[in-house]
Amino acid sequence: MSSVFNFTFVPWFRSVAPYIHKFRNQTFVVGIAGEAIAAGKLHNLAQDLAMIQSMGVKIVLVHGFRPQVNEQLQTKGHAARYSHGMRITDEVALDCAQEAAGQLRYEIEAAFSQGLPNTPMAGSTVRVISGNFITARPVGIVDGVDFQHSGLVRKVDTAGIMRTLDFGAMVLLSPFGFSPTGEAFNLTMEEVATSVAVALQADKLIFVTEIPGIRIHPDLPEGDDNPVDTELPLATAEKLLAQIPAAQHPTDTAFYLQHCVRACKAGVERSHIIPFAVDGSLLLEVYVHDGIGTMVVDEKLENLREATAD
Repeated sequence: MSSVFNFTFVPWFRSVAPYIHKFRNQTFVVGIAGEAIAAGKLHNLAQDLAMIQSMGVKIVLVHGFRPQVNEQLQTKGHAARYSHGMRITDEVALDCAQEAAGQLRYEIEAAFSQGLPNTPMAGSTVRVISGNFITARPVGIVDGVDFQHSGLVRKVDTAGIMRTLDFGAMVLLSPFGFSPTGEAFNLTMEEVATSVAVALQADKLIFVTEIPGIRIHPDLPEGDDNPVDTELPLATAEKLLAQIPAAQHPTDTAFYLQHCVRACKAGVERSHIIPFAVDGSLLLEVYVHDGIGTMVVDEKLENLREATAD
């Protein structure tokens, strides 16, 4: 092992130690956009989540499936329909969503079952448990649009999720919920992840998304002179939401930001928007001083991200 490696690794590992201590026994809700899985990022994300869990963090993982459902619809010759930034779920779309959710659960469980020697998953034992933890209600008719089988979260089985986490397992949730009569409703990953984070009073809500975060000047093109704002106070985020158009697409500035604001206002300490395009973005956001995406906080961080002199 080279002396150069030793020289860089030791101080880096020591710099990570405060975060390892801080986050042990904390609860993270991680929402992964279906686009990340479609882009082939699942295995690396699973490795990073397994590593984070091994350091004592309790994880609830919520997967999206927007592109997977659209692909199923296209195969069946059925058009995807949206309104108000939400899918209109008719009978065909509901069938496609159920098929996509089943396939993705299989792929996610397989990713966490890896354990080959000389890989990041060697020696890991990640138990992934899913369940009917979400009770849902229909969106109904909004501005004359009938959303049919699209739903919203009515209730989260907080006790059930916490018992599962205390058992040492990772909780995996699909964007589905069921009514007391057993009717299935198609939800969104963002709605489920935010509702669960609020119900659990999670320490972090993290969205792994198509966008790098919130730009310092959201109305201007990305570039070196318009970087991602790594720390956004809640009051500033609320003001920004009031100034920009309502979200219609996942790449719109308000799309994930509105959920981060909702979570922080309801008691979640930190909400994050990070890019799946950057390998290791979860580790960079959680364990590196400056992070990689945008963090929405109720107040400025006082400890781990305070300015330090070199």
